[in-house]
Amino acid sequence: MTDTWNPLLREQITWHWDNQLRPRISGLTDDEYFWEPAPGCWSVRPRGTGTAPVQAGAGAMTTDFAMTRPDQAPLTTIAWRLAHVIVGVLAVRSAAHFGRAPTDYQAFEYAATADEALAQLDAEYETWLAGVESLGETGLARPCGEAEGPYAERPLAALVLHIHRELIHHLSEVCLLRDLYLHTHKEAS
Repeated sequence: MTDTWNPLLREQITWHWDNQLRPRISGLTDDEYFWEPAPGCWSVRPRGTGTAPVQAGAGAMTTDFAMTRPDQAPLTTIAWRLAHVIVGVLAVRSAAHFGRAPTDYQAFEYAATADEALAQLDAEYETWLAGVESLGETGLARPCGEAEGPYAERPLAALVLHIHRELIHHLSEVCLLRDLYLHTHKEAS
């Protein structure tokens, strides 16, 4: 077999990113980004305007969340889901494993516009991909380490697969919310 695991793992996500996920969220508008499809949504909001138990963020915008997940968590906006992917899925992991500057939900400066969020998403995705590539073959077998808590002894390949599942899962949710927005906000013919 001439293929090695590292390029195969990267191809798993780059194919979805290039052919499904990123094209579907291109051109996202601010109205779509902040649209609340149900009452009480968690979102990214101007500082001081959130109603969730915690409003996290270092800049003018914060993201809603709770330290303990509520029994019935609120529906989340595209803005919230992108923030989760950008920070919790990509940036925190790249900081823990690939030398990105440390960050977390409290320290991150959340995007005030859809364009800013997509730029953040693209940057964090590129950092992640470069980090995975830097592992080579031997790095994929290395244990994740303490940054992954109870999964510390699992190989980094398992983390890569998990992060790719998270990207596909959450960005597909963004695509669905965008579809709902577009189908419920059609101009009257």
